[in-house]
Amino acid sequence: MQASVRNPTSASGRLLPIYQNIHAFASSSRLSVLPLPPLRRQGGPFHPLISTSLASGPRKISPHGTLRSISTKPLPVQRGPAFRFFYRFFAYSGAFVLVAGGLVVAFFIYDATTYREDLTYTDIPVSTEALYPRRGGPKNLPIAEVLVDDDDCEENSRQKRKPKLVVLGSGWGSVALLKMLNPEQYHVTVVSPANYFLFTPMLPSATVGTLELRSLVEPIRRIVQRVRGHFLRAEAVDVELAEKLLEVSQVDASGEKKHFYLPYDKLVIGVGSTSNPHGVKGLENCHFLKTVEDARSIRNRILHNLEAACLPTTSDEERRRLLSFVISGGGPTGVEFAAELFDLLNEDLGRCFPKILRNEVSVHVVQSRGHILNTYDEALSKYAEAKFAHDQVEVLTNSRVKEVLPDKIIFSQKDQNGETVTKELPHNFCLWSTGVAQTEFCKRISDKIDTQTNRHALETDTHLRLNGAPLGSVYCIGDCSTVQNNVADHLIHFLRGIAHEKGKDPETIDLTFKEWREVALRVKKRFPQASDHLRRLDRLFEQYDKDKSGKLDFGELHELLRQIDSKLTSLPATAQRAHQQGQYLARKFNKLAQAAPGMAANQIDYGDMDAAIYKAFEYKHMGSLAYVGNAAIFDFGGMSFSGGLLAVYLWRSIYFAQSVSFRTRVLLAMDWSKRALFGRDLMNF
Repeated sequence: MQASVRNPTSASGRLLPIYQNIHAFASSSRLSVLPLPPLRRQGGPFHPLISTSLASGPRKISPHGTLRSISTKPLPVQRGPAFRFFYRFFAYSGAFVLVAGGLVVAFFIYDATTYREDLTYTDIPVSTEALYPRRGGPKNLPIAEVLVDDDDCEENSRQKRKPKLVVLGSGWGSVALLKMLNPEQYHVTVVSPANYFLFTPMLPSATVGTLELRSLVEPIRRIVQRVRGHFLRAEAVDVELAEKLLEVSQVDASGEKKHFYLPYDKLVIGVGSTSNPHGVKGLENCHFLKTVEDARSIRNRILHNLEAACLPTTSDEERRRLLSFVISGGGPTGVEFAAELFDLLNEDLGRCFPKILRNEVSVHVVQSRGHILNTYDEALSKYAEAKFAHDQVEVLTNSRVKEVLPDKIIFSQKDQNGETVTKELPHNFCLWSTGVAQTEFCKRISDKIDTQTNRHALETDTHLRLNGAPLGSVYCIGDCSTVQNNVADHLIHFLRGIAHEKGKDPETIDLTFKEWREVALRVKKRFPQASDHLRRLDRLFEQYDKDKSGKLDFGELHELLRQIDSKLTSLPATAQRAHQQGQYLARKFNKLAQAAPGMAANQIDYGDMDAAIYKAFEYKHMGSLAYVGNAAIFDFGGMSFSGGLLAVYLWRSIYFAQSVSFRTRVLLAMDWSKRALFGRDLMNF
């Protein structure tokens, strides 16, 4: 043990014997003696201070010369760096184990509270009209005016008297509407053959086992609960626009189809679309990628081909055909599926299958345009093509499929001289991903309305109301609809106010530049998508004032608006557009519900209520992104970039944030971690 004692000076001779005794004690106790500074006065006579570095703390001599006890305990021994490292490691590990154990115990305690042994059913009233609905309508079918769960609770009973809002489909637009709609404003009923919402942008990842299908779906009933609505797992068959009756069919317990009517005050059609066949024969030999069943079928076929290629009875030619995968369509869905398929074949095939399979695998993308991803920036399209070329994914541009046979596809391709050459490509798997077309339900509606002339989608006005239907009763959103931007056809409507002020006929009026600005403002309000083409009003006025009179006559103005019509493009058939339209309708319906009491008090039940209450729909493109095989590309309205794994993590982060619920986010994170730790699942059920 080491200690330090300060020697006194000769100024305090009367204490010298005491210091000598201390010095002797320190020597016998192996204490180190250090020189002391001069004595200092502390409010009295001079006295020395004695300081010791002992375990028991500092010790001093009192002014009267009495000596306090000094501890002889040894000082702490300095440990080496290895000891300190292991000490801290085990300390932190122990703390982690305690915290983790506490969390596990807490989880089991919570899990125990989720089980119920008491009976949860009680006697509830059910309306006779719900059990025995009256018949009526053009086909004399049961009319479900009251549903069996309308009296489940007091809240549902109040909802029963609200305006009836029927939503068809459980896709992006419908879910966006349900998540923003104010509860207790409408009696909401969702009708869909699928009782879940499907996160379609990540569907290609589920076809190869990167993600599980369960991670991409959310029960629609959980979403409907937010607005205290009702769900019917059924299929819309037809609609009676005059009577406001929706014909619905469902299969009962005996397997027989039953039809009934569902009355509505407002009907939202969001049934999606089907794949566009483009008149090609043999599409029954193709796979599609729109539903959970499609993804499961594709996964089973891929694994079946791989397993069949391993059999000793498989010839070399047959093996190459089994391992030939063809994707018809170079859009985002086709490109992302090709990328996911290549990742599976390149990263997981060699681990579990014979290596000869990897050498004979081939992936082909057939695109009718000059580039894949032709709606993206050209630099991004070229980057994707270069990435596929590096990965040995063959891209066949300027090619059109003529026929799909069970063992090969026949397609035509333009060569370097511009001549069309017919070719064949053996395959045992073909994905058809080329555009959208109307469902049978939408075709029936289109056939009923003379003004519906579009063969691919139902036409709506800028307030998303179905053209030809009673005003404010039927709305269309998502892939099944297209917004009609016929600006020139509404010219008389735009000129009516100015013509009335001048006392002239709208077709004979001449507009000054000031009046032209007023008309342009009305056009922007009615057709928001035309705003980008009406920025430089002075230049447009000067360009179409053919006679240089300083005024625009009816013919010149009609030509100007017709040119704007030609520049307006159809809205993209994407989840982004459907989501924005669903949110738009939710905000509009909320406004209409708030204004309803005032309109009823003033007996206003006619006219264009939508335009009076809320603005027209305006689509805002937030950007596009695509996965191209351990790389991703982004196109955000003029700002585009691409990259490797860092871009992939950003791509995942965006879709992770857009996922519909916390449950699906947790499952997505678990699936990505599982792929990194154990690889993709190479099993089919």
